[in-house]
Amino acid sequence: MKPIYLIIFVSFLILVIISGCISTTKPPEKAQYTDISVQQAKEMIDSGEVFILDVRTQGEYDAGHIKGSTLIPVQDIPAQELDKALNKIPRDKKILVYCKSGRRSTQASEILVNNGFAQVYNMKGGIVEWAKAGYE
Repeated sequence: MKPIYLIIFVSFLILVIISGCISTTKPPEKAQYTDISVQQAKEMIDSGEVFILDVRTQGEYDAGHIKGSTLIPVQDIPAQELDKALNKIPRDKKILVYCKSGRRSTQASEILVNNGFAQVYNMKGGIVEWAKAGYE
C-alpha cells in the first residue's frame, strides 16, 4: 500500500507545482501615449482642452510654431533638469506633443508617460505635416 501513497503524494506535489506556475492575473499594462494625425491634433486644439508642447529647438520654434504652444526643447534638457521641465507641464490636461517630423515628439511622449502623465498625444508628422495640411 505504501507505493500508492507515494504515487498519490508525488502526483499531488506535481499538481501543486504546476498550478503555482500558471497565473490567471495579467501583468499591469504599461501606460502609453497615443499617436494622432494633424487633423486630430487640430480638433483637439480647437476644443481648447489641450496643453500644446513643442519639443523642437528654440531656433525652430522662432521660425514658426503652433499658436499657444509651450517650448521645452527635449534635446537641450540635461537629465538632471528633466524634473524641472516636467513641472512646467500640467498633469490634469491632455498633452499634445509635436516636433519637426515626429521623432523627437515620440521620445518626449515616452518620457512623459514614463513620468506618470496619462493623457499624452503624439502628433505624427510634426510641424511638417501640420504645414502641409494648411494649418497656421
